[in-house]
Amino acid sequence: MMDLPNRVYISFLRLPLLVRILFIALLVFLIFGISIHFLEPETFPSVFDGIWWAIITASTVGYGDYVPKSLLGRMTALVLILFGVAFVSSYFGTLAAAAVTKQDALSEGKIPFKGTSRHIIIVGWNERSKELISKLINTNNPQMIVLIDETLETNPVKSRFVHFIQGKAHVDETIMKSDIESAEKVLITADRGNDELQADMNSILTLLTIKGICPSVKCIVEILTSEQFINAVRAGADEVIQSNKLTSVFMVNSLHSNGDGLLSDVVSQLEEKRLSLIALQETDIGKSFREIHDNLLLSGYLLIGIKRGEETLLHPPHALDILADDQLIAFK
Repeated sequence: MMDLPNRVYISFLRLPLLVRILFIALLVFLIFGISIHFLEPETFPSVFDGIWWAIITASTVGYGDYVPKSLLGRMTALVLILFGVAFVSSYFGTLAAAAVTKQDALSEGKIPFKGTSRHIIIVGWNERSKELISKLINTNNPQMIVLIDETLETNPVKSRFVHFIQGKAHVDETIMKSDIESAEKVLITADRGNDELQADMNSILTLLTIKGICPSVKCIVEILTSEQFINAVRAGADEVIQSNKLTSVFMVNSLHSNGDGLLSDVVSQLEEKRLSLIALQETDIGKSFREIHDNLLLSGYLLIGIKRGEETLLHPPHALDILADDQLIAFK
């Protein structure tokens, strides 16, 4: 059986280098502080005075409040200077190197996210995610964002609210670094640098990876081709954004308008608003769309439609009766 000294020594070797150097430095201060107290008790009345002198001497501060007078005491001071300064310098040098290394690793996306819960994960760095992150962090109550991308070498956003993870989003190890279990939502953006079909396949593969690890997290996926819409739904997407379809809506509106850019102006105004589903109050059941619309206006909401099952009705007839399972679509 391994004896106690060997076990202590092995346990010591398993400690981080920074901790080991600190322990050795503290041991040196303790030994020399006690030694100088017994060598010159009149100059160093207490053990604490000796330890204080050892720390000040080894750190090259040298206040001069305690100075050994005997030859043996001065020889002890010389040994302390030769060995103590080396350990103190090694400690602070290692501490600085560790801090720089960790900062570099954080910037390069090598450190897992261990922050507050309910964060948002965004997969892919592009103009859309760049604009989205900018809006999310420049609010009164910014939410923590974890950005995952394999093409970037360093974090592109200099903000304490953005944690970068470098790697392929469809690899389990990368997703686990994002603390997926605590995430509120995941947004998977399409890589427009690839063929559209290939980009959609990569997005769906990432979605499958995320849902396989954490089925409960809400996933929003950007899809470029209409053919892959149903596959994204089958893969478990909670919401699918067909960005090309949205772009075509803008183009059609521009072709049939008088060049006034009305749709663009409306969208710009809506950027500061939040579209949301409002739960129906029991007293609202059976009322007309017009009645509920007028009531919500008093609370600062603009009612624009209802969601009835899988069907979404925008600007329905004012006389339409609201059913028990309906959800209200409104802007705040």
